Amino acid sequence: MRTAAVTPQVRRPSAVRALTTLLALTAAATIVVELLNWWYAPEQEFGLAVRTGWAMLRSLGFLVLIGHVNRGRVGAKPFGLILAVTTVFAVGRLVVPRQGVPPLPGLLGFAVLSALCVAVVVLLYRSDAVAGHLVRHRKGLVVEGGTITWREVAPKRPQVTGWLLTGRVAAFTYSPLMLVPALVAGGAVLDGRLAAVPVVLLWFGAGIVVSYLVLFCTAFLMRGRPWARRLLVAITLGVLAVNLPLCWWLLGLDGLIRDGAPLLAAATLTLYSLHRATPTPTPTPTPTPGAGSR
Repeated sequence: MRTAAVTPQVRRPSAVRALTTLLALTAAATIVVELLNWWYAPEQEFGLAVRTGWAMLRSLGFLVLIGHVNRGRVGAKPFGLILAVTTVFAVGRLVVPRQGVPPLPGLLGFAVLSALCVAVVVLLYRSDAVAGHLVRHRKGLVVEGGTITWREVAPKRPQVTGWLLTGRVAAFTYSPLMLVPALVAGGAVLDGRLAAVPVVLLWFGAGIVVSYLVLFCTAFLMRGRPWARRLLVAITLGVLAVNLPLCWWLLGLDGLIRDGAPLLAAATLTLYSLHRATPTPTPTPTPTPGAGSR
């Protein structure tokens, strides 16, 4: 066997280079704003530490998105959209303290971060150069005609719309958006509400189960199965029915706003994406000449 020659790299468009720079700035701004919120917080409690850590992990998400953009991956658009939306919610819920007025540095940092997230979404969805760049699928080893090549592998599933990919990515956030308030509630019950420990454990377990359900459902959703759409809607409504009341009961109104609002935003985006996505038509077989005649 012989290996194919490596193709030379093509210079990326200026809009794509600007997008990668913008994503790097957004990742850095996420860390800076979270550190400011932590520094000015009147009470540096366990719940704030969990929420701050989860928000700072989003900076890694922006770095992963940079890799997808550099490779021209099709999934960079929905990934960037849900990452930008949930980042604004995740950071915004920590800017406003439980009592008093938000500190000015935190508000300014949040305004800058929000502007960066909006700019990311605008470049992803409004730039023709970026749209022309984000057309590739993942690469893999392909053996063909005695030659081993490392090239783009077209998916075997039917072609899907961008809205369907957006709904899939948004649904993948359900599990972490359930696990974060469950961890916060775990710290709360240890402070004197031991009777709620079984509920918190079930809540945490439900967050893990939801990740597998979404993975199973979206695998068939990408293949155009109508029942997968209905199942994802049921999962979305079930997640809201479980998470929002538990946030209210165990974390109070503050927890419902801080932890329920991001999940509600992700669920709304999922349902809207499913509504906008055009069902993939089932290809009809082309009749062969002379078929059916004797």
